[in-house]
Amino acid sequence: MEEIKNTNAKQQEEKFEDGFNIKTVVAALFIGFIMLPGAIYLGLITGGSIGGAAQWVTIILFVEIAKRSLVQLKKQEIYIIYIIASSLVAPGLIMGAASLVLQGGAFAEKIWQQYLIQSPYAKAFGLSDKIPSWVVPPAGSEALIKRTFLDKAWIIPILLLVGNNVLFRLNYFGLGYLFYKLTADIERLPFPMAPVAAEGATALAESSAKKETWRWRIFSISAMIGIIFGLFYVVIPTFTGLVMAKPFMLFPIPWVDGTSDLGAHLPAAIFGWGTDLTWIFVGFLLPFWVVIGTFLGSFLANTVMNPIFYKLGIIRSWRPGMTVIPAKVATTMDIWISVTIGLGIVVALVGIWKVIKTFMKPPAQRRIRKSPAGRGDFPIWLSLVVWLFSTTAYIVICHILVPSFPLWIFIVFGFVLTPLLSFVSARMFGITGVATGISFPMVREGTFILSGYKGAGIWFAPVPYFNHGWVTQRFEELNLTHTRFPSWVKAEFTALGIMLVASFLFWQIIWRMGPIPSSTYPFVQKMWPMSAIFKSLWATATLEGGAKWMLKAINPSYILLSSGIGIVLYSALAMFRIPVSLFYGLVGGVAIFPHFAFPMFVGALLGRYFFARRIGKETWRKYTPIILAGYSCGMGLVGMASIALALIAKTVTSLIF
Repeated sequence: MEEIKNTNAKQQEEKFEDGFNIKTVVAALFIGFIMLPGAIYLGLITGGSIGGAAQWVTIILFVEIAKRSLVQLKKQEIYIIYIIASSLVAPGLIMGAASLVLQGGAFAEKIWQQYLIQSPYAKAFGLSDKIPSWVVPPAGSEALIKRTFLDKAWIIPILLLVGNNVLFRLNYFGLGYLFYKLTADIERLPFPMAPVAAEGATALAESSAKKETWRWRIFSISAMIGIIFGLFYVVIPTFTGLVMAKPFMLFPIPWVDGTSDLGAHLPAAIFGWGTDLTWIFVGFLLPFWVVIGTFLGSFLANTVMNPIFYKLGIIRSWRPGMTVIPAKVATTMDIWISVTIGLGIVVALVGIWKVIKTFMKPPAQRRIRKSPAGRGDFPIWLSLVVWLFSTTAYIVICHILVPSFPLWIFIVFGFVLTPLLSFVSARMFGITGVATGISFPMVREGTFILSGYKGAGIWFAPVPYFNHGWVTQRFEELNLTHTRFPSWVKAEFTALGIMLVASFLFWQIIWRMGPIPSSTYPFVQKMWPMSAIFKSLWATATLEGGAKWMLKAINPSYILLSSGIGIVLYSALAMFRIPVSLFYGLVGGVAIFPHFAFPMFVGALLGRYFFARRIGKETWRKYTPIILAGYSCGMGLVGMASIALALIAKTVTSLIF
């Protein structure tokens, strides 16, 4: 306990340092040219991601190399490497509605679009000849027949791709920093998940300096738990899947689902429990009342209210025998989309009101946190200018690409909906640590259809409708690790340059080797046709005779009713001095699967009523972020090892047969 107190005192005196230098550039090159190909291959084969594994594996590798080179890695450098790894191997989203998560950097989007325009589904729906040439070269062009990016037909699509990636980063830096100042410095929200990456980086920095304290001990123990559990949870299914038609799993991945059996007694009810220990450790870390609210929100909405709504005829799409995914989709489309939008509006209104109340107080009574010296904070006017410039650039580009689409809608998306959604999400990150379910589903799609626009180009345009709430948590992680804010900006744009080059290079090589999708890549061969069908349905909804049935999912009366209930509930909790974090947990829990909320609930109870009582509340609070970071690292190590061996086995099998 005394050791923890001494560590905290040293942290308060610590100066902010720059974490971006030649070491982090070398790490970025390693990730881009060594790990990115693995991410591409894994995504094509299994649809999986190496995101979390890449972060911790890269950090540990560089820490061990530094030790043997008698070089010390500072925690600021380690955290910047963590950011770079997450940026380089993070899945990307294709532009437009019905987005598809793709692995392998920016050019994965173009590989998907070359498939879409040539797919039989796009041809059947009459979409192939409606996709603009600024998205992808026309079907039948030399560039697609020869499967190469080295063709002049790709010049404009690639320039737009690069421009979109640059503008997107400018957009989230500008708006994200502004909302960080509002949520962290003015509202002083706790950001409960921010210490995970921060404490993990600190523990590994102590190891690099050979000053292994309590952090490293807890991190090491937790990492071993992750490794041992990963052997059963990841390794066994991976290797049995190589030699058997169906992988053998000791624990069903990702959950044990009781939805179909429960539906026989409670129609439309959803329940189950996740089998990954991560959710229990998340329950350790998040504020207790947030977890309680999350569980109650998820359980009441999915297990209790769904059968009631089914009996009332509100839920109409559910059918007996549905498992969790189709049941969740059916119930969400019938009612919970509208409820989520309504509750999200309440969160935004409460946040705006709290900021206004803070500024209404006399200056002496405001509890505004001052920016620490040396943190490298940006001027507020600069963040606003950067956001305004990038948003305006998006609007101009979209108007040039799709001139017949109403300009005012682009303006509303960029200057109204994006800030509103980002602010709601930022407050949820600041209060609960997560923002799952905070979105305005189908608003973009519905707007496109109701706009009166005729054509398919709008579905592929880079419309400035984003959720930048996550950026506020990243800034808080920088603050906790005493990393200067400009370090992230420099690292992000360095990683962008490396990612664009590496993504172009490796996708060009893999695409030239054979068509994508094909039997060589079982995941995309199975899943991309389904995605192409839905994409074609959406994109043809603005053509003559297109379907409008998707708009029926959003019900204005449900939105207003849920907003009213949310305001009453928030007011009641505040009146009776019940922790309002319970309300934010309830809001987030509505959209979360009970399968994840239940183990979080178990973790919260264990943490509060067992571990905190045995070792002390304050000590336990310091341990929890390091436990989660260490466990994630252990699982990441096992995951990377499994992926590497699976790739080798697949390659050898292909060569032999």
